[in-house]
Amino acid sequence: MKTIKPTRIVIASLLLPAGLLFGQTTNAPIAASTNAAADALPDPFATAHAKNAKLKQPAIIPVQKTEKPNWMPQHDANVATARKGGIDLLFVGDSITKCWVREGRNEWNARFVPLHAADFGISGDCTQHVLWRLQNGELDTIQPKGVVLLIGTNNITSGNSPEEIAQAVSAIVAEIRKRLPATRILLLGVLPRRESHTHNDRQAIRDINERLSKLNDGNQVTYLDIGEKFLLPDGNMNKELTTDFCHLTPKGYEVFATAIQPSVNDLLKKP
Repeated sequence: MKTIKPTRIVIASLLLPAGLLFGQTTNAPIAASTNAAADALPDPFATAHAKNAKLKQPAIIPVQKTEKPNWMPQHDANVATARKGGIDLLFVGDSITKCWVREGRNEWNARFVPLHAADFGISGDCTQHVLWRLQNGELDTIQPKGVVLLIGTNNITSGNSPEEIAQAVSAIVAEIRKRLPATRILLLGVLPRRESHTHNDRQAIRDINERLSKLNDGNQVTYLDIGEKFLLPDGNMNKELTTDFCHLTPKGYEVFATAIQPSVNDLLKKP
């Protein structure tokens, strides 16, 4: 029987505006990573990360999530919402953003709906999925005053390195600026995940956020790290604020909303 060799596909590197790059210019039902019990084990994630690294998608190459049948309907709903207009404040991200209208609905309705906010979070999204969404209709018919961007946590368990994740978030920022040049961006640092402050994912988040902080320009892009708000004095996550040491409880969203409210207000009042 003749053996058919798999076809190899090479994708060209993505060029980003020089002002948004750092380091080397190398070429949202709640989804993955919600097993809180796994944190109690020695560290099974070391093996999981190694497996994911072999199967990982490039964090910076836009891709449609075809493996999730409910993903495109959610994207289409976002596009339809955008076409209706009337959006002054747009939240973009994964399940943590998506859950503003679920676990965080009280804060969402009280604080952000009056600001004409829309929630474009999709559970399970990585940076590459957000990039695809923004390039395929979700920003085409709106001109919000501000965008609140939180993305990257799912890339950690998908095997991407902190440098890859940070460069992909930079690409998302560049995409927003290209399509919405008058819109100001509140870029949030990746929130803590895993209960223990010694977990490898915590160091990855610190590495990612250190890179993201360099995107702050004091005008068009404001970087804000609120991660410490969800931690106890010993650095472990506050169980009162999280359902699984990643996603947030209603109390967690209250803390979240209070932490970003001044920056959101500043975002919207700037000319």
